[in-house]
Amino acid sequence: MSKVQSLRYQNPVAIRYGAGAVGELPALLAGRRAVLVTFPEARSLGLVDRLRGVLGDALAGIEDRIEPNPDVAELRPMYERFWREHRDCEALIAVGGGSAIDTAKTLMVGTAAGFDELVALLSRGAPFIPHRTKALIAVPTTAGTGSEVTPWATVWDRAAGKKYSLHLNETWPEAAVVDPELMLTLPNSVTLQSGLDALSHALESIWNRNANPISDTFAVAAAREVMATLPALLAEPANRELRGRMALAALKAGMAFSNTRTALAHSISYEMTLRFGLPHGIACSFTLPMVLERALGVDAGRDEVLAEIFGGDLADAPARLARFIESLGVRTEFSAYGVDDTDSRRMIDDAMDGVRGKNFIGVQRGAVA
Repeated sequence: MSKVQSLRYQNPVAIRYGAGAVGELPALLAGRRAVLVTFPEARSLGLVDRLRGVLGDALAGIEDRIEPNPDVAELRPMYERFWREHRDCEALIAVGGGSAIDTAKTLMVGTAAGFDELVALLSRGAPFIPHRTKALIAVPTTAGTGSEVTPWATVWDRAAGKKYSLHLNETWPEAAVVDPELMLTLPNSVTLQSGLDALSHALESIWNRNANPISDTFAVAAAREVMATLPALLAEPANRELRGRMALAALKAGMAFSNTRTALAHSISYEMTLRFGLPHGIACSFTLPMVLERALGVDAGRDEVLAEIFGGDLADAPARLARFIESLGVRTEFSAYGVDDTDSRRMIDDAMDGVRGKNFIGVQRGAVA
């Protein structure tokens, strides 16, 4: 590996990990009141009642009408209601998967003129200074999104066929509470999708122009742990030890791509979700073997890091990765999702020219920070 001359790594999120860690929420709030942002099923699962007991008088309200892949159509009335009814509330607690955390990141950014101004700012694709923000504590109930330790949120506009990325200095969560006990009731479909999302985050942060030895350390550990743990967890979903291992692997993957961002596989995934309705974890992972094949041989240092995941032998690594993903019931060809060869080639070319795609080491042009 080439000698490291300098590097930068930053992650300001305070992390609490372990069974029962959700009990640390009052201490993290430190006297502030918070609105709980969570998914609709949280009530029937008993999660809302549990959080009421933990938070007590610190709980100022509940927003539980969160939809998967938050879209501007649902976010607009929620955002306006939130800033009208909870303007003086100091914090948000997001409990759920990536959609709940992304929704909370959207709600935490206040503008002078409301939601339409926020969408207009996002459409520019450039940083901006919010009129006002609230603190965010992220409590993931899935092991995969990594959103609890990153500043990014995805906002969809399906009617316009667009995807916006919210990313400001202010949208880093203040804290992440990773409690594997909250993941015990996950159905296998969500366990699979979120686990493959974590694997994608880890690999995408390695074949990335923004990679550095710190992100590599997290990424290698995450990828190896996901590949060792996910099949066993799908066979024993109530296994607390395996849940804890997956939660930690996903957290490490989040710490990796929090500094590199994602790359080509995620760039492809957005169109697959918009056009074909493919769940994010599948959309960003079914192309991983193809992207790995394109990454190998481009940079000796990147090959060396990838070899740590595949036992030092990269000769058949793409095929081995494909076998792993397909052993979990996920197809790795575009054709399996109704995309023909012409459309898939066009989709890959478009993705390589996208903001995330340009981070891929196989793209021969400047990186996007």
